[in-house]
Amino acid sequence: MTVRVVADSSCDLSPQVAEELGITIVPLYLRFGDRVYRDGVDISHDELYRKLTEGPVRPTTSQPPPSDFAEVYSKLAQETDEVVSLHLSSKTSGTYDSARQGRDMLTGGCHIEVVDTFSVSMGLGLIAMAAARLARAGEGLQRVMDEVREAVATTRIFGLLDTLRYVLLGGRLGKAKALLGSLLNVKPLLTMRDGEIMPAGVVRTRTKGIEKLFDIVRSTLNIRELAIVHSTTPDEATALKKRLAAIIDEDRIHIAKLGPALGVHGGPGTLLLALRGKTVA
Repeated sequence: MTVRVVADSSCDLSPQVAEELGITIVPLYLRFGDRVYRDGVDISHDELYRKLTEGPVRPTTSQPPPSDFAEVYSKLAQETDEVVSLHLSSKTSGTYDSARQGRDMLTGGCHIEVVDTFSVSMGLGLIAMAAARLARAGEGLQRVMDEVREAVATTRIFGLLDTLRYVLLGGRLGKAKALLGSLLNVKPLLTMRDGEIMPAGVVRTRTKGIEKLFDIVRSTLNIRELAIVHSTTPDEATALKKRLAAIIDEDRIHIAKLGPALGVHGGPGTLLLALRGKTVA
C-alpha cells in the first residue's frame, strides 16, 4: 500500500500542490475574539492581513486538537497501513505533541510516524514535498523516512521581517529576544536553529535585507530545492526568484504565500527563504 503523507497547515503548501502530491493538510486554528477559523479553510491570506492591520482585535493561534489528527489518521487507515505525519517545530508550537496524542487515540494496524521537522513554513513544506514524491513513486515507509531524516537535517530557513511587532505579540521569538535592545530602526533577520527561532542579523533597509537573503543562497552549496515565501509582497518574491534563477534552476524554486496561522506572527512584509540541501559524502 502507498505511504500517505500528512502535514499541518503551517507548511504553507498551496492546495494545488498538496493535492497534486497527495499530502493531507491538517489546519491550525486562529481566533479573533469569539470567532474561530481553521487556517486556510475558513480564512484566506488576504482576509487575515486585512483583519490584522485594520481590525481592533488581536488574533491568537492554536494547534489542532488531538481529535483532528485522530480523524485524519482514521480516514487514511482505510486506504493504507503506513502514514508519515510531518509538523512544525515543537519548540514553537504544540502541534507535534497533539499529532502524537491523536496517533495514540487510534487502534488498529496502521503504522504512523509522527515527525518533528524542527522547521516551519516552506521549510516544512519542502520536507513534505520530498516525502510525498517518494511515496507517490511507490517507495516504502523506510525509504520515505530516510528521505525525511535527510531533508530535516539539510533544510534551513531564513526570514526578513518588516517589523518585530507581530512576532513579539505572538510570543514566538525564543532566543531572538536578544535582538530587542537594538531594533528601533532596523529590519530583523531571523533563522531557525535546532527548531528554535534565532537572530541572524539586522539590516538598515529592506533592500539590504533582500540582498542578504540573496547572498545566503549564493554562498550555499548543494541546494536541491528552494522556496520563497511572502506575506503581502508577491512582486518582490517574483523579482527575487528571477535573480536566484541565475544561481539555481528556476524549476527548483517555488513561491508560496505565508499562511494565516504564521502570518499572525510574521505580519505584512514578511519574506522567507527555505533551502533544502543534500548530504555530501
